[in-house]
Amino acid sequence: MSLQDKSLQCSDCGTTFTFSAGEQEFFKSKGFTNEPKRCPSCRRANKAKRSDSGDYSYNSKW
Repeated sequence: MSLQDKSLQCSDCGTTFTFSAGEQEFFKSKGFTNEPKRCPSCRRANKAKRSDSGDYSYNSKW
């Protein structure tokens, strides 16, 4: 089955964005089973917010 571009809606801003066949192939190759829930700009903003605040998803023992 060949992959086709999909239109998804961002859970943060509500914008419709395209989840391309190439991105789907990349996600599949990495073992990701869920589609992205945020558009690329919200993903970048969320990543920047996390790195600026020093909020990491793991507990460091150092």
